[in-house]
Formats: sequence, C-alpha cells, structure tokens
Amino acid sequence: MLIGEFQHTVDTKGRMAVPVKFRTHLIKGAVITRGLERSLFLISNAEWKILAEKLSALPLSQANSRAFARLMFAGATDVRVDGQGRVLVPDYLRKYAGITKDVVVAGIYSRIEIWDRATWEAYKGTTEKNSDEIAEKLSNLGMI
Repeated sequence: MLIGEFQHTVDTKGRMAVPVKFRTHLIKGAVITRGLERSLFLISNAEWKILAEKLSALPLSQANSRAFARLMFAGATDVRVDGQGRVLVPDYLRKYAGITKDVVVAGIYSRIEIWDRATWEAYKGTTEKNSDEIAEKLSNLGMI
C-alpha cells in the first residue's frame, strides 16, 4: 500500500528521487503518465496492467471514454528506478504538470502522484476547506 506525502526536487536532467518506502513497489518497472488535476501518476507495471485493461474496455463510441484513454495512454512512458532511487520524468510530462523543481510525491494506495509543490498546496487547501462537503457526498455513496 502506497501512503504518505513527501517533498522532493527534480534535477536539471528531469530526475526525481522516489521516496525510499515506495521503491520496492517499482522494482519490476513502472509507468509514468498524465494524471488528474495537473498531477502525474507513477504506477507499478502490475497496477498499470490492471488500469490499462479497464481503460481498454471503455466504449469507443463515447467521446469521454476516448478522451480519457488518450490522456492516459498517449502520455505514458516506461520508467525504471536507477541505482540512486530516481526516475526520469520526461519533459512533456513536467510541462503538463507545471513542474520545474519542487514537487510533492503522494502515495495514493495503488499509485504515486507527483505534483508541482505550489499546485499541490493550492489543491490540498481547497480540498481541506471543503472536506465536510466532500465527506457528505461520499456518505451518499456508502463510503463513510
């Protein structure tokens, strides 16, 4: 299970250290792709296979299904954790997420999200401010 929030930096070559507690999940390789809310998703190969099968099963006749599959698949690239525990975040993904240097790496159960630090702080502030409303909506789904 991937949980926790960590602050890191991206070097001039686009490499980012993966938190030590997440590295074992990525030993057999991983995929990095566009995420939601201008984040990036870093997903182990095993979890990527599950997600890719679900995306592939979406109906081609629905524009939203096609758009979401394109967002995820076209932006995806294979990555490996190097000997120093880093992954290379491609330039086009850094641009998508607005990442220049400071990032937040968040464990979200089965995936890792990578955020520009300022974007994360703004998102987190809004979410925390609206947490009561969010919890109420989730209670209607039987989640809480």
